Amino acid sequence: MYEKKAVHFGGGNIGRGFVAEFLHKSGYEVIFVDVMDKIIDALNSVHHYTVTEIGEEGEREFDIDHYRALNSKYSMDQVIEEIATADVVTCAVGPNILKFIAEPVAKGIEARKADYPVAVIACENAINATNTWRGFIEERLSQATKDDLDNRARFANSAIDRIVPQQDPDAGLNVKIEKFFEWCVELPPFEGTQHPEIDGVHFVDDLEPYIERKLYTVNTSHATAAYYGKARGKKLIHDAMHDKEIHDLVREALKETAHLVTSKHGISEEEQMDYVEKIIARISNPALEDAVERVGRAPLRKLSRKERFVGPASQLAEMGASFDNLVNAAEMALRFQNVEGDEESAELAKILKEKDAKEATLQITGLDESHPLFPHMLKKVELVQKDT
Repeated sequence: MYEKKAVHFGGGNIGRGFVAEFLHKSGYEVIFVDVMDKIIDALNSVHHYTVTEIGEEGEREFDIDHYRALNSKYSMDQVIEEIATADVVTCAVGPNILKFIAEPVAKGIEARKADYPVAVIACENAINATNTWRGFIEERLSQATKDDLDNRARFANSAIDRIVPQQDPDAGLNVKIEKFFEWCVELPPFEGTQHPEIDGVHFVDDLEPYIERKLYTVNTSHATAAYYGKARGKKLIHDAMHDKEIHDLVREALKETAHLVTSKHGISEEEQMDYVEKIIARISNPALEDAVERVGRAPLRKLSRKERFVGPASQLAEMGASFDNLVNAAEMALRFQNVEGDEESAELAKILKEKDAKEATLQITGLDESHPLFPHMLKKVELVQKDT
């Protein structure tokens, strides 16, 4: 009997607790690929771990087994061979790492002998991350393979939504994860071939509404709570959300993003507000104990052009709609500087210290100077520079 195989880059909590759980439930053998000796050695020594789903009604445990783990620092040839014979290749490594995991995928596609294409799906917290990954992969392909690429690989963007809170210090490989999830994958790239069968994945014709709704509701609310929480001395996200003032500020920001989502994507106000309520309940849940500094890390990425603050605020500005609360939340992100263990917060502090307000705003937000949002973000940068 033929057995399905998935190669997954990234042995972290999202990889083990979300992506691998779905692949495992769907009957795939999962091959983890990572460069962290500690994770790969642990995966190869115990042969199973537990995923605990946390919901309002309690916890459920799932045993994950039937996997192997490869360290690409030492076993690159084997990684390439696994990709050459895989059904699915996924990743959860962080958007900045995609360029580093392009080469083995390119070589695996070059070596592919199967008479069907491998499905390549990035599971990152970024818009169209698979397209980004594909760009890096294609740079490393021969012209002959590029000409035959549709027969060798299909690249599909995805939107994932599942909160992985801070883990217990002695958790080892075990992962705690919230019960709620959404994993949408675009269907059009699989035209003329079979899309992979993965239980729980929702294949959709147009991914953009799902990506923007998730990014501008879940990620915007989570980050808003984190940055206001940090500024007001809160340690945990649910503590921030139980502070009425912060709770109301998060809601006001989500009113603005809801207006964008309903106007742009034809989602009804009722459906979007139901979604907003669900998200507020999720990030307020004390069982999902999460530190504001963990959620707020990487502020430069979160302040960038298409991300959770500037992305929706810029579109609202273009529509002539209100965006004040998003800009206020972005100000709190600008104040997230020199946080221990977060390189981007140190880099943000450096930019704000060394550059004038205009230069800093251009670099941080990626906005064009002529954009209607630019002067509003410039004012916030000036204010934060003055205060710090």
